Amino acid sequence: MKITALEPQKHAAERVSLFIDGVFRMGLALELAHAAHLRVGETITESRLAELERKDRGWQARDAALHLLAVRPRSAAELTRRLRMKGYEPELAAEVVERMRELGMIDDAAFAGMLVRDRVRLRPQGTRRLQNELRAKGVDAEIARDAIRETMEGEGTDDLELALRAAQKWKPRAGEEPDRARRRLHGYLARRGFGGDAIREAMDQVLPRSGYDG
Repeated sequence: MKITALEPQKHAAERVSLFIDGVFRMGLALELAHAAHLRVGETITESRLAELERKDRGWQARDAALHLLAVRPRSAAELTRRLRMKGYEPELAAEVVERMRELGMIDDAAFAGMLVRDRVRLRPQGTRRLQNELRAKGVDAEIARDAIRETMEGEGTDDLELALRAAQKWKPRAGEEPDRARRRLHGYLARRGFGGDAIREAMDQVLPRSGYDG
């Protein structure tokens, strides 16, 4: 078998089309073609072609991972899951993600800290909800706890202060009975992951039992 053409792909400048004996055989990353020193007229074996196909599959998985990370940061488990959803084999997805972790492109601790800072600054939530969100994204429980604790300390805040901020953004309905408003506020804060003590203290400051200005 001979390589009869290596043609740039029209819609993917980083890839070429490889033709064997005049017939299209595969698309291949340009960098892999260069690394393999492929030349038109060169004889090539089936085993070498299979190896190129395997390497290109890994290249495509890495490229897909980079595109996913360009949209937003992700945990290692979340990125692995998304690659598998795109049809990449479990072993290949795990291999690509592990390599990216080794290169420092994925860091679950940094990812968790960033997510918690975002929530603390923009969308106040309680520790419970933060833990659940991080766990849903595949972050290890211990890493999640450390990230929450360290970020809270770094931001100089805690569940009570965050619950108070969330409660202050919440508004009762016009003419609403105070007891009904307190029940709704309690439910709102509970859904945001705050514990009982923080909820009661925030409610007493924002919506005391004696009434409120509606």
